[in-house]
Amino acid sequence: MTRTLQQRIEVRFEYPVQFTSRLFDPANPVFRQTLPGQESKLLVVVDEGVAIHHPALMADIEGYCVAHGLNLVAPPMPLPGGETVKQYPAHVQAVQAAINSYGIDRHSFVVVVGGGALIDMVGYAAATAHRGVRIVRVPTTVLSQNDSAVGVKNSVNAFGKKNWLGTFAPPYAVLNDLDLLRTLEDRDWLGGLSEAVKVALLKDEAFFAFLEAHAGDLLARDLAAMEHAVYRCAELHLEHIAGGDAFEQGSSRPLDFGHWAAHKLEAMTDYALRHGEAVAIGIALDSTYAYLRGWLPRAQWLRIIGLFQTLGLAVFHPQLLVGIGDPAHPGSLLHGLQEFREHLGGELTIMLLDGIGQGREVHEMDLELVAQSIRQLADLQARQGAIQTQNQPQEEAVWTPMPTPAR
Repeated sequence: MTRTLQQRIEVRFEYPVQFTSRLFDPANPVFRQTLPGQESKLLVVVDEGVAIHHPALMADIEGYCVAHGLNLVAPPMPLPGGETVKQYPAHVQAVQAAINSYGIDRHSFVVVVGGGALIDMVGYAAATAHRGVRIVRVPTTVLSQNDSAVGVKNSVNAFGKKNWLGTFAPPYAVLNDLDLLRTLEDRDWLGGLSEAVKVALLKDEAFFAFLEAHAGDLLARDLAAMEHAVYRCAELHLEHIAGGDAFEQGSSRPLDFGHWAAHKLEAMTDYALRHGEAVAIGIALDSTYAYLRGWLPRAQWLRIIGLFQTLGLAVFHPQLLVGIGDPAHPGSLLHGLQEFREHLGGELTIMLLDGIGQGREVHEMDLELVAQSIRQLADLQARQGAIQTQNQPQEEAVWTPMPTPAR
């Protein structure tokens, strides 16, 4: 005899994503009001790079907690930022050791102040301690404020693959402090905009037009333009997470447009390319593929390439040419397709474009056309380089793409 007990569990998650300035100024009540009470223990982890660029930050956090009677269990704990922090298990172990030493439990909080990589790692450490310690994220880069920190994923790298170990664990709250963006290097200020371009291409043509119209302002570090870009990008990401497959049970991940190549390219460059920079190249590659495939109109493809160029984001990297056209080559970008499929599970699902604001899912990629797309971008890069060498304004150049292949 066969008998079955069918279990069904429904869990509702809610968390605020707040936008403010000078979060740790005692006059700003946002951080205090985020917490349920003064008795909760707080363990704070801070990105060392952020602390260097904001020398008063550590003292400000301690002073804020004293001013509001918050139970900070120890001085803020500094850890490295950047992708390196996700590479070594010692960093995860250091956070978990602190959680253990200071008695941080499920009614306590880990607060992480830093870029997306540190937030990923600390989130993973917290989610695996006591089967889940509550975490408050304070992202400090454009990329983390508009994308990575507002979602439900936490991860570290393993086996030479990005985000191979991880959890789905929503944060307790996300607190975006616009003031912390002021000291970013230009490549981090601009690199994070690749995720804004991505979500605009998938979901909001008007937002793409805003980025085009204000590309010069963003390049000039206009804070008001960046504030809107960050807010709208985060809003679109949150709308997708709420209305779709938040815990990625299926094979479709539209918000990973451009990411199959980006993740592989980061590893191929030993993470010399930052995530936002790699995403810009990945989007350019997949947009070029969609154009050559006959789906994306030429004029719209040129707008996408032009926006990245105006924002100072490269659309090509020499590593793309390694093993081009040879999927068996150990250094080939094409290995990224298989790794992407394994990461999702099930059939390969890649998001491409029919137009700006119009996505298209495909389940296979023509490897020769991928190679031709890479050559197209290499040709563009070479021509642009020649133009710059001659000290001619780029807008005077007329670049003729390679002919679209017959399909």
